[in-house]
Amino acid sequence: MAFESLSEKLQNVFKNLRSKGRLTEADVKTALKEVKMALLEADVNFKVVKQFINSVTERAIGQDVMTSLTPGQMVIKIVNEEMISLMGSETTQIDLKPANEITVILMAGLQGAGKTTTTAKIAGKLKQKGRKPLLVACDIYRPAAIEQLEINGKKQDVPVFSMGDKNNPVNIAKAAIEHAKTNGFNVVILDTAGRLHVDEDMMQELENIKAAVDVHQTLLVVDAMTGQDAVNVAKTFNERIGIDGVILTKMDGDTRGGAALSIKAVTGKPILYVGMGEKLSDLEQFYPDRMASRILGMGDVLTLIEKAEAQIDEEKAKELNRKLKKAEFGYDDFLDSMSQIKKMGNIGDLLGMIPGVNSAALKNVSLDDSEAQMKRTEAIILSMTPQERANPDLMNPSRKKRIAAGAGVDISEVNKLVKMFDQMKKMMKQFSGQMSGKAAKRGRFRLPF
Repeated sequence: MAFESLSEKLQNVFKNLRSKGRLTEADVKTALKEVKMALLEADVNFKVVKQFINSVTERAIGQDVMTSLTPGQMVIKIVNEEMISLMGSETTQIDLKPANEITVILMAGLQGAGKTTTTAKIAGKLKQKGRKPLLVACDIYRPAAIEQLEINGKKQDVPVFSMGDKNNPVNIAKAAIEHAKTNGFNVVILDTAGRLHVDEDMMQELENIKAAVDVHQTLLVVDAMTGQDAVNVAKTFNERIGIDGVILTKMDGDTRGGAALSIKAVTGKPILYVGMGEKLSDLEQFYPDRMASRILGMGDVLTLIEKAEAQIDEEKAKELNRKLKKAEFGYDDFLDSMSQIKKMGNIGDLLGMIPGVNSAALKNVSLDDSEAQMKRTEAIILSMTPQERANPDLMNPSRKKRIAAGAGVDISEVNKLVKMFDQMKKMMKQFSGQMSGKAAKRGRFRLPF
């Protein structure tokens, strides 16, 4: 999980700060020395770390902090603010021309970073915003690159312009723009070729494309798991061809976080999106404040709400709330709630967005076991009769024994499910009808979990 090690170390540092009450200058400097080591071990650029620690130290040992009632909390607040500043402060969107003009986006990156998949993800995002994107297959070298783009384009319901692998990428790009003009497309996304490492041929080809067509945005896709290598790649690309923003892939993996914390400071270019999984929907807008909050173990409730709003059917949620109020909530509804939560993504990532659930706590949760448990739960519920699913009060020992046999599990698993169902029902009833701060402003429902 992204930032797990860094997050755990920083949370331990802050725990010690909170426990001290009054702080001395030496306490602050000792804590920040540990923060410095944690950042370096997370593969954050050493110049970036030095500047970051200097900025925090200058603010943290000021009179206002040292004499405050909660100096530990004040130091944590400063670290949070400086970390947000480090990653760009403000959320940056892809800059698009007016809808009546064609925006040309050039996607660049090394082979293996997930560029082609990310290109399709970007097309899907822009289509959701009401744009009419056209994907363009300019990678004529990698076997199956064109086919991969066509498959992903079809999944996103976005057309792909291709001239095969025998034409020059510059000519393909020029022809694609003419095609877009005559067919009403207002965003042209060029999926260019990558290499295993930065080389002259790749850079020259990108320069040739940019010289031949009016590229409005050049976006670089880098693999977050490569740490400082990703930062160095971004720096090289920016110096050679000029980039407008970065997309970090594989942020759901065991990445140390150095790339996310260094790229903006080193290149001056913002991170636009982060890839959080293999599915075409697993591309999240990058919010510096939310990412800082995740790293510092403060959760990310806003992203959790947005994921839920995007994946959970509002009418179903309202119906569940109605059933809860009338005591009609059954095992079918329970199963439906679980399936909607599964749509939101990896359980570990969702847990990490909940304030108070830190990386140390997550170590005690086996995510594989959680997924397996959900499958067992589904099997148990599907082994019940329609009457049992609709009326949980019918459950008795003989029914449980039959259900366990039908699901191929021990009866203790059925007992656990019955207990979990009762607890979840109480919890959901407690929250039913309430709204979170953000959802309330939008006039939306309270999510059913």
